[in-house]
Amino acid sequence: MEPTIPVQRRTEKGRSVSEKKTGILGGFKAFLMRGNVIDLAVAVVIGAAFTNIVNSVVKGVINPIVGAFGTKDLDRYAACLKGPCARKASGEVTQGVYIQWGAVLSASLTFLITAAVVYFLMLLPMKRWQDRQAARRPDENGPAEPTEIELLAQIRDTLVEQRRGPGSDSVPAQR
Repeated sequence: MEPTIPVQRRTEKGRSVSEKKTGILGGFKAFLMRGNVIDLAVAVVIGAAFTNIVNSVVKGVINPIVGAFGTKDLDRYAACLKGPCARKASGEVTQGVYIQWGAVLSASLTFLITAAVVYFLMLLPMKRWQDRQAARRPDENGPAEPTEIELLAQIRDTLVEQRRGPGSDSVPAQR
């Protein structure tokens, strides 16, 4: 069964008439209008901007600190797998097969820093805030409200008791 959504359409007289639109486009529009899609789009845009900041910190601060123990550029760390290996001054491989483990180390550091910042600056404070909000709400595990059938049974029993009069010890007949 395809989803149906109400669509406003103008008639010749300028009044809007509501009609049901079904099909792939109607379902797609309903999908786009959900709040989750918009939240996801905002998260992707902010995530892309945040990634640029983290990449700059890794390339501008972390890589030079790690590179202080060897070459200045962490991306130039490599091992020769099949020799003889040779590179031009620009870093282009002219001979042999290099395993560029420095680039992998740099990407791993970028990932770890990004994950740490997201966890400690975003997820952890959000969880604490949600826990505080949950503590402020009244206890939802209190006594359960009677169902509609239970309320009707109580009303019936009260009416039967009123008809018989007070002091009558007989139990009302159950149906």
